[in-house]
Parts: sequence; structure tokens; C-alpha cells
Amino acid sequence: MSLNRKNIIREQAEKLADSRDKWIKKNSYFYNDDYSYMKFLVNSDMRVLELGCGTGELLKELNPSYGVGVDLSSGMISIAQKKYPDLNFIQGDLEDEKLISSLEGQFDFIIFSDTIGYLDDCEGAFSRLHKLCSPGTRLIVSYYSWLWQPILTLGEKVGMKMPSVDMNWLSTEDTVGFLQLADFETVKREWRQLVPRSMFGIGSIINRFVGTLPLIRRLSLRNYLVARPVRKVGLNKPSATVLIPCRNEEGNIENAIKRLPNFCNNLEVIYVEGNSQDGTLDEINRIIKVYSDKDIKVLVQDGEGKGDAVRKGFRHAKGDILMILDGDLTVPPEDLPKFYNAICNGKGEYINGTRLVYPMDNQAMRFLNFLANRIFSVLFSWLLNQRYTDTLCGTKVLTRNNYEKIITNRSYFGDFDPFGDFDLIFGATKLNLKVVEVPIRYAEREYGKTQISRFRHGWLLLKMVIFAYKKLKIV
Repeated sequence: MSLNRKNIIREQAEKLADSRDKWIKKNSYFYNDDYSYMKFLVNSDMRVLELGCGTGELLKELNPSYGVGVDLSSGMISIAQKKYPDLNFIQGDLEDEKLISSLEGQFDFIIFSDTIGYLDDCEGAFSRLHKLCSPGTRLIVSYYSWLWQPILTLGEKVGMKMPSVDMNWLSTEDTVGFLQLADFETVKREWRQLVPRSMFGIGSIINRFVGTLPLIRRLSLRNYLVARPVRKVGLNKPSATVLIPCRNEEGNIENAIKRLPNFCNNLEVIYVEGNSQDGTLDEINRIIKVYSDKDIKVLVQDGEGKGDAVRKGFRHAKGDILMILDGDLTVPPEDLPKFYNAICNGKGEYINGTRLVYPMDNQAMRFLNFLANRIFSVLFSWLLNQRYTDTLCGTKVLTRNNYEKIITNRSYFGDFDPFGDFDLIFGATKLNLKVVEVPIRYAEREYGKTQISRFRHGWLLLKMVIFAYKKLKIV
């Protein structure tokens, strides 16, 4: 950053230091909504670094286990230190490599809140952060939309907005580009606050029910980007558990073992038997004896449904990588190495199978099921802010570490999921995990009949949509 511009920014910040809290109070609706969404993105009790922290309000709201705030203004830092002595505040230039190197990393979250507008070199500022990142670190950039520049400029002139200096007005695409150049991959985008004032509650209604709609939300004041570092790649041949929920799948049990490639050195297979009415459990016990050279186990469900089976199976799993393979084998077991490699090579952190890319067997999926899956994939892509072409494909893969984080955050959603899919999908979204889809060729059943009820399960999916809207869109 040029010295002259930097001095102008510093002088302006010093002038505003004493009045900043007054401006926050004056525009409390705007700031409260911003803090609320940031708290949704950032789990509490994390190690958090905020670059451009002002007087520390946001950092305090995030309730970090270890919080560090950096700001160019000594006046802002002095106020922050007095207000929040339990946090760590440092005066300095966040574009100074020596300052960044002096910070004690690694951090779980690094935040640029309304900061990139003041940077001289966005790519350079992002690039210097890698030494403070683990593979699981999330970088969050929040900023004003460039579409609002005339309105915000007018707001400053009439005394409705806190004054600012000449800023970089960047689109989300611009910021994504800077992040990409700095070896950060964007995993989530969101747009909020179509109306940045309460207006006696009218603004809140518009923001909740109109401002979340596709296309319209792009007109909102606030942009949010979540990114992950991609310089550090993947895992080195970790162990894996393949979980196979099965109910009335006697004829598929042995085929699952015969067809499953030995894609890692420590491969565990766990059948979770769902109180079948055929000989499924007896067949599982038989193949455990026949294939005694393999690590095969069986659990019997206490409850009902695939969701219950998945949760029970993963509680007993030993693998570093957790994988689901439906007992009907309509997802070919031969494809599991693709999922394993995608997560080990760092391509994604939550690997979701999709049946709707390749052509499928003629009898693999009934037309109404196919149509419903297409519709729900569009809805969930909007709700989750990540592309999903198929939410109900039975094969899903993630690391044990991330699954344990999902368990920790499960209280936000509850044990609501009868499918076993959305508990993981929603949990991955809440953790800002990078989602990658692996297309498979969906096969027709060779044994048994489908256990999907079009209308009952369709109604449950609709309830999932409503649930996700409440939990993910109107936070």
C-alpha cells in the first residue's frame, strides 16, 4: 500500500475511533444481522484471527477460545483492549509480513470483515496467511456489494453511515479471483441484507422471505465468502470404514464383499442390519466366517431407518475415512476408490455421490423419483450455497475428524434425519466443508425391491427443505 494512502486510512480511523461504537449503535440492525450470520459461520470456542478488527465487537461476538485482533489504528486497538481484556489486540499493518509472521498460529478462522476495501494488494495479503493455516482453517471475507456504492456514498453525505476513505469496490467474482491466485479455494458464497434497516420489522420480513430468493439475493448489501487453503494436500493412505446399512438384502450381502476393492491397507466393513424379515443377518454372519481374512463386523439396529443405522455404525467405526455404501448395491462398490482418492488427494472434504450425471440403468430409478430428485437437488443447492445434483445418493464420504465435528454441532439441527443423508449434508454445510460430487452409474437392483415410498419419502423431503430453510437461510 502506498505510504500516503496508508496514512490517510490510519488518520481517518483514528478520528473515528471514539465514535465507532456510536455508529454501530445507530445502525444496530445492520450490525446485529451481520454478527448473527458471522456467528453462524464461525463456531464458538475456536481460534480466531480478525484482520481489521476495529474496536473488537465482532471478535467478541464470536466467543473464541483464543482471539486475536489486528488493526492499523492505535486508537481502535486501545478501545478494544479496554473493552475486551480477555482478547488479544495488536496495532499494526496487516499487510506487513513481519507482523503476520509474529502471530502465533494456526487459527481455525481468519476473518476479513470490511477490510479488503482498504488493502493495497489483496492477493499478497491472502498469500501471507498460509503460515497461519491448517488444512481445516477457514478464511471468511465479508464486504459491501459494489452495487451499493452510490447508496452508501449518499448515506455518508447525509450522516446515516460511518465515514470511510476511498476504497476498493470489489465484486464477489473479483474476491474469488484474488483468493484463487493466493491458493485459497472458495467453498461458500452468501448474500444478505436486501434492506439494511429494520423499518419497524418490515426490513426483517423482506430480508427473510424475499432477500433469500435466487437472483434477488445478489442485490443485497452484504457479501460473504468462505474459503479454504489448498497448498497442503490430503492424507497419506489412511484407514477406512465402509458402512453398509441393510434391511432385507440377503441376496446382496456376499456380493458387496466380492465386489469391494481392497483400496487401502486397513479396510473395515461394518454391516448394520435393520431387523430384516429375510435371512440377511444369518447371511452376514456366514460371510464373516467365509471371509475371515477380512475385517468384517455386524451390528443390529436398535431403532429404525437409515439415519439411525448410519449413526450407530459410525459410532463403532475405526477408520480414518468413513464411507457409506447402501446395501442394495445400486451404487457399484467398484466405484468406492474414486471417493477415497478424492478425499485423500485433498479434492474435497465431503464427497457426495451423484446418480444424475451419467445415464442410469432403465429400471434403476422410476420417473417420478427421478423428477423429484432433480427438483430437490435445485432446492438444496440454493439452500446450502453449494452445488448438489443429488442429495439422496446413498454413498457419502468424509473423515472421522470432520464427522466428530458434525456430532459436536448436531445440537444445532438435532437428530431429525430419517434418511441418514441430511444429517451429514447439513453438518458439512455448517462446518463450511468443501463438497465434491463423484458421478456414478446408477445400477438396477439385482435382488429384492426398493424400500422407497414415493409419496411418504417425498413428504419427508419437503419437510427437509422447510427445515433447512429455517436453519440455513433465515439465521
